[in-house]
Amino acid sequence: MIRRIARTALASYFLNEAAKAFTNTKSQAAEAAPFVEFASRESGSKVPNDPEMIVKGQGALMGAAGTALALGKFPRLSAALLAPTVGANAYMHEAFWAEKDPEVKARKQSNFFRTAAIVGGVLLAAADTAGKPGLAWRTSHGVDVTRREAKRAAKTARREAKLMAAVAGSKLPS
Repeated sequence: MIRRIARTALASYFLNEAAKAFTNTKSQAAEAAPFVEFASRESGSKVPNDPEMIVKGQGALMGAAGTALALGKFPRLSAALLAPTVGANAYMHEAFWAEKDPEVKARKQSNFFRTAAIVGGVLLAAADTAGKPGLAWRTSHGVDVTRREAKRAAKTARREAKLMAAVAGSKLPS
């Protein structure tokens, strides 16, 4: 029950950010433009230099992954997708280190570290197996079980072969 409440609370941030991406696209695109231009230039134009499209795409990702997280559908994958998005958002929108005005700098610094805490929560959600063993453990456990069963089968086969040899040897005419 706690996981469900926590995931829903965590997802509310992303759903709100997704809504803002579609209602305030122009202002967010203006803020993201230098970063989008840099990413486009550095990637050799693999990232389109269209800030509005990037903002809407990020909003769609946050909306879809946030909804999945809230509903408990693929929560680890959803959280893993959200972590870099919220990190990039914090870097773009809360760049307190570039501010000169002390009031704006203090507000952005507070928001940046609040967002960093959300990144921590998302990373915990991405690692949370909900009390079930993770894939790595299940794989290694499966290998161990298979080895034990193979040893047991080999031992049984040797014992049965000895018994069959003994039975076959006792039936030979003298």
